Amino acid sequence: MGVTETTRFSDLSISPIRPLSQTEVKSVLSDLKDWAKEHPAIAGLLSGEGPLKDFIVAAFTLSPYLRDTARIDPRLLVRVLEEPILPAIEAAIGRARAAWQPEGGEVTEAVLMTRLRVAKREVAFFTALADLARIFDARRTTALLTDLATAATSAAIDHLLLSAHESGKLTLPDPARPSEKSGLIVLGMGKLGASELNYSSDIDLVVFFDPMANVAADPSEAVETFSRLVRRLIRIMQERTADGYVFRTDLRLRPDPGATPLAISFDSAMLYYEGRGQNWERAAFIKAKPIAGDLQAGEAFLKGLVPFVFRKYLDYAAIADIHSIKRQIHVHKGHGEIAVKGHNVKLGRGGIREIEFFVQTQQLIAGGRVPALRLRATEPMLAELAKANWIDATTAEELTGAYWFLRDVEHRVQMVRDEQSHVLPDTESELKRIAFMMGFQDTAAFSARLVEVLKTVERRYAALFEQEAKLSSETGNLVFTGQKDDPDTLETLKRLGFERPSDISRTIRTWHYGRYRATQSVEARERLTELTPQLLRVFGESKRADEALLRFDNFISGLPAGIQLFSLLGNNPALLSLIVNIMSSAPRLAEVIAAKPHVFDGMLDPGLLAELPTRAYLAARIEGFVSGARHYEEILDRLRIIAAEQRFLIGIRLLTGAINGKQAGRAQTHVADLIVAAALKAVLDEIEAAHGKFPGGRVALVGMGKLGSFELTAGSDIDLILLYDHDSDALESDGAKPLDNVKYFTRITQRLISALSAPTAEGVLYEVDMRLRPSGNKGPVATRITSFAKYQEEEAWTWEHMALTRARVLCGDESLVGQAQEIFRTVLGRKRDTAKVAKDVAEMRALIDQEKPAKDIWDLKHIAGGLIDIEFITQFLALIAPARGAAQPEKVLPTGDALAVLGEAMMDPNDLDAVQAALSLYTEISQIVRLCVDGGFDPKEAPAGLIDLVCRAGDCPDVRTLEAEVRRLSKSVRKIFQATVKA
Repeated sequence: MGVTETTRFSDLSISPIRPLSQTEVKSVLSDLKDWAKEHPAIAGLLSGEGPLKDFIVAAFTLSPYLRDTARIDPRLLVRVLEEPILPAIEAAIGRARAAWQPEGGEVTEAVLMTRLRVAKREVAFFTALADLARIFDARRTTALLTDLATAATSAAIDHLLLSAHESGKLTLPDPARPSEKSGLIVLGMGKLGASELNYSSDIDLVVFFDPMANVAADPSEAVETFSRLVRRLIRIMQERTADGYVFRTDLRLRPDPGATPLAISFDSAMLYYEGRGQNWERAAFIKAKPIAGDLQAGEAFLKGLVPFVFRKYLDYAAIADIHSIKRQIHVHKGHGEIAVKGHNVKLGRGGIREIEFFVQTQQLIAGGRVPALRLRATEPMLAELAKANWIDATTAEELTGAYWFLRDVEHRVQMVRDEQSHVLPDTESELKRIAFMMGFQDTAAFSARLVEVLKTVERRYAALFEQEAKLSSETGNLVFTGQKDDPDTLETLKRLGFERPSDISRTIRTWHYGRYRATQSVEARERLTELTPQLLRVFGESKRADEALLRFDNFISGLPAGIQLFSLLGNNPALLSLIVNIMSSAPRLAEVIAAKPHVFDGMLDPGLLAELPTRAYLAARIEGFVSGARHYEEILDRLRIIAAEQRFLIGIRLLTGAINGKQAGRAQTHVADLIVAAALKAVLDEIEAAHGKFPGGRVALVGMGKLGSFELTAGSDIDLILLYDHDSDALESDGAKPLDNVKYFTRITQRLISALSAPTAEGVLYEVDMRLRPSGNKGPVATRITSFAKYQEEEAWTWEHMALTRARVLCGDESLVGQAQEIFRTVLGRKRDTAKVAKDVAEMRALIDQEKPAKDIWDLKHIAGGLIDIEFITQFLALIAPARGAAQPEKVLPTGDALAVLGEAMMDPNDLDAVQAALSLYTEISQIVRLCVDGGFDPKEAPAGLIDLVCRAGDCPDVRTLEAEVRRLSKSVRKIFQATVKA
């Protein structure tokens, strides 16, 4: 039916809709009879038969909302029966626009809210009935709803500006026309900007202000003043009162809404869009239109944004990211039936958003060069795309028809109860309601037509994104644009293995906002967008995928830049798997990467996992990195940087299985040896510069414990003893600030401890323990070689001689190194009373049991039959070997190698094998656990990836089997310890 200024509902020749049921008809007629008592026009409607009565009754059976509206105010129905349609709607919109104006009295906020709600009710009632009667098509309905939203928003803004002017917060150029030259820009986004508002739509607004308008009484409070004004605007528009609401109002399309005020200055907005604006924001601004406030300033603002929204050159580098608007939405190739019940006509397969995205993508790509492709509305844009030969005429025609059909369906879903829903009912009875509102005879006919339309859209959409299907087809929807969670994306994330999909979705949106340095450049975000589906797939395969991804988020938050990393991960699946492995298995390594992203550089070396970290390999890298340092502090910082990197890379090799636990221990020890030697050299140079040389002065550094026996783990502290000697007759050093012998060598030791363990910007190298020196903490920190020899010969306890079996000179003056080694040989080569040594060792072990009992079976060091038992067996055999006439190792060896030499002559072969098996298992597990977590291993709390690694290290299928193996071996070792040490 053609619509004119005189068109009325009484012009209907036939009702295009049928009632839901006879029961509902009776109920509606009952209501109409009640209202007819006071309203003759309604009584007149009921007195006869005809298409208008049929239509009104059918409409009220199908839409509880329309029926309730008539019940609240039957006069509305009277007006529908009597007045021309368009003039009635336009008058209501006019009243909404003028609602702020005082008519002989003050307009309070409450008065304004009532006026706007009454106007909304009138427009909604008339429009819905005209739409259902097919007097209006969806084009007219959406345009009128948009006019109402524009009028209501403008009236509210005028009221609020005038109120701020009267309170002294603002000084308006013309209070009679508050918005003019106010500098306050209210942009309508999405369907509001494009004049395509749906029936129960919320409205998307973005609010900016121009400080150059000089309306703020106090410019420093402008942001707060305008933000407060926007908060009141939201209340005016969406608060539910006895009269209902006007429009739900959403301001989340503003720049970085999680971190910005509700009103943003013109300049801040421009800076954001030029530096950090995302492609989905470009898409959002295609439809942006000034709808309230200073319309002239709004047009100027949008003009300034044109280069951001429509790039001058065909931006194929960004096309992949443009698809992130609905980029990873699953492109179906018509596989499987589309279920009509429960289908989302906006976001689902073949839905409205696919048509809008089809249009917007091409606008973003070509709009910079072809101004005709910059229109806001969908239908005219399809026509322009066909005209410019971007699509063929048939595609434009099919998509236009589909678009308005789906908008009709969407409107009817919303008209039922005035709910902002896009989802078709999932029951037959409710689906029948929609089918009848659409003018179909039954649900079957409606469903057939709907599926036909959805498949048409799906086919056209899939053809456009043929090349990009790979981004999503294996995975499903992955949409991280705008502010709201995409329901299908949450489903995809759940399916991928994430337990908290909403948190993950929010985290990924944060990346796109450019809040991290690594994601601030457009190029970095585009690379990350390309990488995201693959990233989520690989993370989803790990256990506790959410924790792992959040650790990755923590990692990228600390990166100085992201392009290189994101490109590398995109092109290197092995590297991506490795990152996921770290994040899911090794929180400690993940923290290292997050705190020191530079350690990651070493992972880019293609030979990383192929080359074993030998001493020569490590020495070349450490020396090469430190050699360029110009002063003492820089040397210490460089040592920290290279040590962190090399220890991390050893960890990576262990994590991936490129090396085993024993090799990792040796490599960690090589790093410590080289770092400590370099630190000692730097300290000696520094001391000599300040205090001169000490005549005949010589220094040697002894590594004890795990450092001595090549068994350091990640995070181990290091046990050191500093030995020195000098000319006997020398009294002090020969520098400008001379020191006596004790102070000189004590100063060296203190400076060395500080060089290794003092925290700097680059962290700590090693925690240093010097309690194994003669007399422990009571003795001087530096020990003269003669005193050391005397102490070891005359005063040292059995446990100190046990410790000496792992003493290894790391670096220092060659002659002093030789002397120290001779002392070790002499002391350890002495024949001892086997029974006394056995008693001392057994007592020492019992004391440890008492003072440091094992926390649980995974405390592999302290459990009965654990690492301490094995180390004590080895050290005991080393001390009694001379008395037994057995061979001792010629140099310090790892515990297992030393035990092989000693046990050959002094242990039962089966016992030796059992102890070696236990040591190997403990070493593998300990190295992995110390690498991955701080503290001990607790299967109930450990990351799932770590449990897998620990089981791999123990060569067991699961943690229960591994625990049983640890119990079996530890029991065996404890028996062997008791049998051996008793002998």
